[in-house]
Amino acid sequence: MARPRKPLLSTDRIVATARELVDAEGLAAVSTRRLAAELGVSGPSLYNHFRTKDEILEAVADSVSAQVDLSMFEDGRNWRDALHEWAVSYRAALRAHPHIVPVLASGPGRRPAALRLADAVFGAMVDAGWPPAQATSIGALMRYFVMGSALGSFAGGFVDDAAAYDPGDYPHLGQAHLLAERQQKIDDRAFETGLSALLEGLAQQYEQSATAG
Repeated sequence: MARPRKPLLSTDRIVATARELVDAEGLAAVSTRRLAAELGVSGPSLYNHFRTKDEILEAVADSVSAQVDLSMFEDGRNWRDALHEWAVSYRAALRAHPHIVPVLASGPGRRPAALRLADAVFGAMVDAGWPPAQATSIGALMRYFVMGSALGSFAGGFVDDAAAYDPGDYPHLGQAHLLAERQQKIDDRAFETGLSALLEGLAQQYEQSATAG
């Protein structure tokens, strides 16, 4: 029997193709018609795997959540170091696929990888001695911080034109035109600065709770 000219359609292949489209062109680029064309299949064949375009985007979002490393919550390290390493991994996954962040921001819903992520963070905080309510707040806080850092670039928001920052109008922005060319370094440093400050604040709360207890 002759081998098929194209790989058989599968859920994983649909998700991978949709993720490539989202990465390259944004959420608006994904439609069942466009996906079918990219996959070389008929549109109706997609419905054997997904009922709607939204289900496909949910699956793409979950495939990104699955890229986040959770091993730091299982190897015995302390909660602060684990949160730091997890946040770095989480941000790396989101920065690699920034266009899917709005879907991820809606919450884990029923997405398995996203639920495993939430479960790992919450469980690790409770196991470390945080009260459940506070552990929930920490998970939410970390999510807000990491997603916010992935949604845009502070440094990239400035233009590479010294004339745009007239010292008469903006006396403290004389070097702002240099930010764009140093975008990654500045954004990475800002993330680490914020993450360190956030974790230091949590560590102080943790110590105060232990002392009060």
